[in-house]
Amino acid sequence: MPANEKPSGTVVGASQVTSATSDDPVIEALQSWSSQLQVQRWRGLLWVTGESGDCYRRARAIWEGIRWTVPIWVSAVAPAWMADDEHWLSPEKARTRLGGECDLVVMDAVGTNDGFDPEAFGILSGAITAGGLLVLLTPVDWGCRPDADYRRLAEYPYEPSQLSAHYLRRLSRHLTHADDIAHWPVLEALSLPPLKTSHSPATTCHDPDCLTSDQALAVKRLTRLRRRRPLVITADRGRGKTAALGIACARLLMAGERDIWVTAPRSSAVEALFERLKVLCPEGERQRHCFTLMDGDRAHRVRFAAPDALTALDEDEEAPGGRGSILLVDEAAAIPAPLLGYWLVVFPRIAFATTVHGYEGAGRGFALRFRDRLDQLTPEWRGCHMAEPVRWASGDPLESVTSRLLMLDAEPSETVVSAGPTPVRWSPAMLASDEIRLRALFGLLVQAHYRTQPSDLRRLLDGPGVSLAGKEVARSPVAVVVTVDEGGFDRSLADQVALGFRRPQGHLLAQSLAAHAGSRQALTSRVRRIWRIAVHESYRRHGWGAQLLSGEVNRASDDEIDLLGASFGADPGLMAFWRHQGFRAVRVGLTREAASGEHALMVVRGTSAAGKELANALANRFQALLPALLAFELRRLDPLVGAAILSEGDGQTLSADAWRDAEDVISGNREPGLARPALQALTRLGLRQGAPLNDDAWLLVAVLFQGRDPAWLARRLSLSGGKQVRQRLKEALARWRRGLDEGWASG
Repeated sequence: MPANEKPSGTVVGASQVTSATSDDPVIEALQSWSSQLQVQRWRGLLWVTGESGDCYRRARAIWEGIRWTVPIWVSAVAPAWMADDEHWLSPEKARTRLGGECDLVVMDAVGTNDGFDPEAFGILSGAITAGGLLVLLTPVDWGCRPDADYRRLAEYPYEPSQLSAHYLRRLSRHLTHADDIAHWPVLEALSLPPLKTSHSPATTCHDPDCLTSDQALAVKRLTRLRRRRPLVITADRGRGKTAALGIACARLLMAGERDIWVTAPRSSAVEALFERLKVLCPEGERQRHCFTLMDGDRAHRVRFAAPDALTALDEDEEAPGGRGSILLVDEAAAIPAPLLGYWLVVFPRIAFATTVHGYEGAGRGFALRFRDRLDQLTPEWRGCHMAEPVRWASGDPLESVTSRLLMLDAEPSETVVSAGPTPVRWSPAMLASDEIRLRALFGLLVQAHYRTQPSDLRRLLDGPGVSLAGKEVARSPVAVVVTVDEGGFDRSLADQVALGFRRPQGHLLAQSLAAHAGSRQALTSRVRRIWRIAVHESYRRHGWGAQLLSGEVNRASDDEIDLLGASFGADPGLMAFWRHQGFRAVRVGLTREAASGEHALMVVRGTSAAGKELANALANRFQALLPALLAFELRRLDPLVGAAILSEGDGQTLSADAWRDAEDVISGNREPGLARPALQALTRLGLRQGAPLNDDAWLLVAVLFQGRDPAWLARRLSLSGGKQVRQRLKEALARWRRGLDEGWASG
């Protein structure tokens, strides 16, 4: 059977479409198909293949031959025939449509300057309403070569044409064999899929503001948040999760709630929340990220703050959580679990909402990483799952094909047996032809990392310098480490990069060390970055992560790599894992990342003689700079993170004068500030000798290195004022002194 024929479907004769005519039989067939989809509350995918000019003529005929309400054309530049740019969107602007709606999306992946953007495809497919179509334009030989979007993947010195196209070939193969899409090859017949009958009728919803009973239940629970009883809402895309947050906000404001804080990885993610607020509270006023509803002279507000800004608010005298205000966290899976745990403590009333299978983050991984903390801190937390779609009905063909193409529903293998693991190296070509293995492997990565995106799958299959190793049980991946090769620049280019004159694509670790640590040698050396590492939940705490890293250290040495390194959100637990594998911190981001609220940390380990010398030089230089950074640029860094980094430095023996200074402070005969150098040395010595990262370490770093405000310290320690803080500091120093004398084994 030819690839364009679908069993039991409809075939409409080939048509040389040159303009939009309402009586064209193909356009009439597409309009009829759209109407049938509308009856079922479904959406469809139409795959148009051919030369660019022919594809554009057909797409224009669809655009103009059917009456669309909100059509969007996605391409690098607007079509010449389009009267204005109102309905044109560049792929990189797709995120601006999060929360919006449309009924036609034409995605240009056939033009000379256009390619398939996985993120744009995933985001915009979720914006299409029932009866709508996503029209994908591709070459007839799609997958035979990289397309224009591979420019983002081609790291220096590679050109896009030098890369493989396993990812595109996989997409083409899936679409060719799909029985739930329409296909319209140039000069051939339009093939429409058989339209199955939906067997999942929508449930009746009695809430006038909600579209489904699931949404109504989520709103009800959101408006009844209780102290220390967090709510966790999970849903696939298109279930009205963010709108439910907006409906709840409106009802809470009208019930007299004064302050509601909202956070998400980016403000566009909560646009639907503010839209629902405006509809339900028309007398309210929105100014950028703040919605205000006045009740006489009293203001009731819903305010958005990015994760980094929300965390920084804790530095203020009037911390948002201290007044009992509510925090709603949207797309929680895309935010690190340690930061979620911090908010869990600060905000007495809090709700987390996350997408289970989405274009960013994964709810299952979020649940695995965060459930223990919820159970420990707030054992009475409650869950709420939204299953019924809002914009479309269950069984929607477009949702199904989007999930398959982008692996939005990838999960680790659940068929895990007790047999021993087998070490394995996977080639991208092998993974691209083994869908089951690829899905299990990508599911591991999605579960382990909070910001895995659909384009990461393309990077795995076609990225230059990418290598995959791990373990399998019964031919199923249960552990994986992914590395990327960097560096190797010539001296001239290294100088230009270090001076900021050049910024070659890629080479994150090498370029960062050059730009921020001034190391030209990091660019001329051969560097290998560990991009991802993941272990199946059933096999964690078996030492497999350490084994994977040890294997990569040996392989890097065999391959004459100089530096092996990684970059991740600074967290004491993660830092301890890497430190135990011989890696040392060489750089920390001076500001929190807006999306994660964490400071990025870079660690390296030398794997050649020159690399070991370079790693030591970078680490020692960073340790020498660290006290000054903590006093100024990193003054708001989590003190425990600061303590963890300080523990990697040299802990030299204190002089007799320094010991005397410390004893004077402990006995209350001198102010700590007048003996700061001695107390800093005492702190670093203890950390180096294995002092536990506990409340004492937190306080010593916060006071002696960061000079934190006494009022802030008192608030964080639940003390009455600065006098009690000073007393707590003396007690901490005394325990620290005993720990140095007696050893830290008991701690």
